[in-house]
Amino acid sequence: MYEILEKHTLTPITKLFRIKAELIARAARPGQFIILRVHEAGERIPLTIADYDSETGTITIVVQEVGATTRRLGALEEGEYILDLVGPLGNPIDIPEGGHIVGVGGGFGAAALLCFMRSATLRGDRTTTIVGARNKDLLLLVDELRIASRNLEICTDDGSTGFKGFVTERLKQMIDGDPPGRPDYIVAIGPMPMMRAVAETTRESEIPTLVSMDPIMVDGTGMCGGCRVTVGDTVKFACVDGPCFDAHQVDFDEAIRRTKTYLREQETACKRLETEGVIHAS
Repeated sequence: MYEILEKHTLTPITKLFRIKAELIARAARPGQFIILRVHEAGERIPLTIADYDSETGTITIVVQEVGATTRRLGALEEGEYILDLVGPLGNPIDIPEGGHIVGVGGGFGAAALLCFMRSATLRGDRTTTIVGARNKDLLLLVDELRIASRNLEICTDDGSTGFKGFVTERLKQMIDGDPPGRPDYIVAIGPMPMMRAVAETTRESEIPTLVSMDPIMVDGTGMCGGCRVTVGDTVKFACVDGPCFDAHQVDFDEAIRRTKTYLREQETACKRLETEGVIHAS
């Protein structure tokens, strides 16, 4: 059982939880994830470790309420417990020191960049974080990311704050020489279409680009094969070979198709929760 020490509502469907998990916090590295189960009959879902503190023995996760399990998790409050929590899983983000590292976060992906950008900044790299959302009210952890990186670029589709346009448009300007300058390495985390767009933006310039893949995942040990991703000509498992892969080698068409495999079951589960009164219809 893992106690929820803090809960913050970031957007109407996005919650931040700080959880007591001493062993995981001690071993965690940027880019890794956990798998949790809310209750005995619940499914296991992967979530990126947004932050960790080995001294206090806590980890931070950010949850976007999409399916039944994330909505059930979002309904928990401070002082309540998560039944199972396993991690850290996957490989840390591995980028050489000394260059201009740019993190690109779309939607909930901005939170997943937090600890990586902080670690890159602290080791002395030049760092820029580009975060985007449809409007300013949907931006996540802007103040924290501003501290974690040397430069923060904010993009909104409607222009309500920062650059008006997509994160890829601002990234292309930087690649073409606009301040703060051309990236040497890029890490993109967010919705699959956004990560694919980043990959296409950087392909011609051949800037090394990593994307964090979050396919359907069950056991987190490479046994079930549910999280397979085609990278180049090879089938990889996101849980043990990733979650980060070379963006220019990922088969995004296949990955996006696989994320839609259980949409009907997801809708059925959400309707069941609404009937039970656990969540409200959106």
